[in-house]
Amino acid sequence: MHHSKAPRSSLARVVRRNPGLVVSLPMPTQPTVYAYSGCSTCRNALKWMDAHGIKPKVLAIRETPPSIVELKAALAAGLPLKALFNTSGGDYKAMDMKTKLPTLSEKDALALLSQNGNLVKRPFVLQGKKVIVGFKSEEWETFFGA
Repeated sequence: MHHSKAPRSSLARVVRRNPGLVVSLPMPTQPTVYAYSGCSTCRNALKWMDAHGIKPKVLAIRETPPSIVELKAALAAGLPLKALFNTSGGDYKAMDMKTKLPTLSEKDALALLSQNGNLVKRPFVLQGKKVIVGFKSEEWETFFGA
């Protein structure tokens, strides 16, 4: 009687036969963009994505701020805590965050950001484990490989 093993993917077979092979796969994850419709930087970022054929999931940052998990992903991706704050925003100034932020724990700062989308630097973009905030076309070209 013939017993066959479960089929293995061809990629797994190629990697197994070529142990020194480096495989780079495209990141299929649809980017999530937290944006504010009244923000010209956000509108420019979304126009840039459209021009580059990138179809993001767009969420209203004021109504649906990034979660603590997503904000932690930004820190894990190498962004400093202060970079996550919209330092030119009205809420940042009204809440005197310039004075308060240095005294906040990371946990308290992330909780504040997750509860007040106006405090979050925008656009706030996640793709897989990568995160970018703000919009500078040169940085976005590198981030998205465009």
